[in-house]
Amino acid sequence: MTEITLTHGEARATIALLGAEARQWRVAGRDLMWPGDPAIWSDISPILYPVVGWTRNGEERVDGRTYKLGLHGFARFETFDVESSTADFARLTLRDDARTRAVYPFAFALAVEYRLSADALAIAIEVANPGAVTAPYACGLHPGFRWPLGGAGREGAFVRFDQEERPEVPLIATGGLIGKTMRPIPLQGRELKLTDGLFARDALCFLDCESRALAFVDASGASITMEFPSFPHAALWTRPGAAFLCLEAWTGYSDPDGFEGELIDKPGMSALEPGKRACHEARFVFRPE
Repeated sequence: MTEITLTHGEARATIALLGAEARQWRVAGRDLMWPGDPAIWSDISPILYPVVGWTRNGEERVDGRTYKLGLHGFARFETFDVESSTADFARLTLRDDARTRAVYPFAFALAVEYRLSADALAIAIEVANPGAVTAPYACGLHPGFRWPLGGAGREGAFVRFDQEERPEVPLIATGGLIGKTMRPIPLQGRELKLTDGLFARDALCFLDCESRALAFVDASGASITMEFPSFPHAALWTRPGAAFLCLEAWTGYSDPDGFEGELIDKPGMSALEPGKRACHEARFVFRPE
């Protein structure tokens, strides 16, 4: 078995065991997720763990040693086990082994849960520390949705935040790192008009944002709302001209430009004590108009 299919009435979702990645989400016959294209972006909805974003030179430092750990960590490349499932629910799990400890020297038990309803897909990431030392981690969701969602074309789409946000985001530095300067974005109240030019300099990262929900509203009137109460950061990303928009929820983010410290001291990392667990959940809701 390489994937599991969830159903709830006319809704359907397909989850790959490789990376515990949602590969399809369909509501009433409408495919909502980007199908993937190796020439543009081969992923569809990767799970990010144990880091989010880029590390300096593709490396991290733990107790004075350097480990190779690249963009978004390794969970998306690992095959998960199906711990439990029903018609509309699945819990997929991954534990540390010799391969993961070679790049991230910590014990962990990672679970990704999917719950499908008539108009929503809820995704939860649970991180547990069965080891004897505190484990730093970050995790995130990175689903790509079709843009446009309907037949009205890409122009005219926007994102609406549930709270007022600062009209600026960090400039992405060389290597994907979080820059020390900010760049303005054309927020009008709580709405941000989507254009390819917005993404010419990479993702829009809303770090420590005020909102806990945002809605991608298509020119057709269809929308997908991301509710992310247990994630402090959000991001929007696409490749200019591509037919997708990523709505991302993060607990951490890329190394800040100039950061040379240990992983546990990196801004945005969470420190999970031995025997403890943490859960981060987001819910994606589709509305046809």
